[in-house]
Amino acid sequence: MGVRELGLPERAADPGALPGRVTIWEVGARDGLQNEKTVVPVEVKAEFLDRLARAGLTTLEATSFVHPKWVPQLADAEDLLARLPRHDGVRYPVLVPNERGLDRALAAGVTHIAVFASATETFARRNLNSDLDAQFSLFEPVITRARAAGVDVRGYVSMCFGDPWEGVVAPEQVVSVGRRLRDLGCTQLSLGDTIGVATASSVERLLDTFTSGGVPVGELAVHFHDTYGQALANTLAALRRGVTTVDSSAGGLGGCPYAGSATGNLATEDLVWLLDGLGIAHGVDLDALVDTSVWLAGHLGRPSPSRVVRALAAR
Repeated sequence: MGVRELGLPERAADPGALPGRVTIWEVGARDGLQNEKTVVPVEVKAEFLDRLARAGLTTLEATSFVHPKWVPQLADAEDLLARLPRHDGVRYPVLVPNERGLDRALAAGVTHIAVFASATETFARRNLNSDLDAQFSLFEPVITRARAAGVDVRGYVSMCFGDPWEGVVAPEQVVSVGRRLRDLGCTQLSLGDTIGVATASSVERLLDTFTSGGVPVGELAVHFHDTYGQALANTLAALRRGVTTVDSSAGGLGGCPYAGSATGNLATEDLVWLLDGLGIAHGVDLDALVDTSVWLAGHLGRPSPSRVVRALAAR
């Protein structure tokens, strides 16, 4: 059941410059499950991704080719991709941390990858064992080789609004990191509010700084965490600035294993409810998505934190 079934208006009275359609970049299977304390069986992951595809999601970030020592929850990346049911029109990006990860991804037949950069010095050292400038020497051969192989590359930029060790992050610093990734060959930048401290005004300010710095808004995506309950407000602010790709996680799963204050991602169901209310197309069957999150919550042994999942599952 969604906005239409409840008789609620499908579009705000003043839609402004809202896009007509939004691409939902589903990160639950990677960013969500990597944060679980226990390893989810590979057959459950495969069914989770299959259910998400059948619910209408067309971009499913499936896993990460990170060393199992660092993220044991995703140690089954090759096995997962080998057994994953494929759907026409659905892409399955993976996160690649280095050249060894790229080798594994290419051997698995991956056609879309993402690299994960930091906008701050401290997080680069803690997450990448590098400094802010040196991280680009890690990414350059990965991006160059991937593009030469015909593989599309997305660049994640973490800590875009605040860092637990450094505090507020200047928009110009984030733009500098993003532009360097773009110059290396990333075709899209996902701007991450890793610890969930952004507000609508800071989202607008960062997006405006990117566009004034020569990066088209069409090349930007947003990735919000809901630590302070601002993820939907921040999403709306981004949509009004012209963003058309929004990252989210089915059921609100996820966080960040290297930033203890990071809580769950924006729930895909909550995002879909917002988009339906704004009259923005997205192609997702909300009931099927809720059923999927309820099913996965049963495997995880706890209820979904998504408010929309809880509300619709109780009907």
